[in-house]
Amino acid sequence: MKAILSTLTLSLLAVPAFAVDTTQTYNSGILVLLFVGFCALLIVAQLVPAVLTLFGMTKAAVEGSRKTAAAKN
Repeated sequence: MKAILSTLTLSLLAVPAFAVDTTQTYNSGILVLLFVGFCALLIVAQLVPAVLTLFGMTKAAVEGSRKTAAAKN
């Protein structure tokens, strides 16, 4: 049991040694970041009307079901 515990402890202490230094792997410039930001802006600009439409359809469905329930009574 002690051997398993010590092996586990040593393996957990060695885990940070396998981390990658991101300062050397990421070397894109500001233009790449601006392009990604522009793409994110396009996605958000399309998402806003979609959410508003979904909200409107849900509201209309709820009102329709209330009218149907009131007509049955």
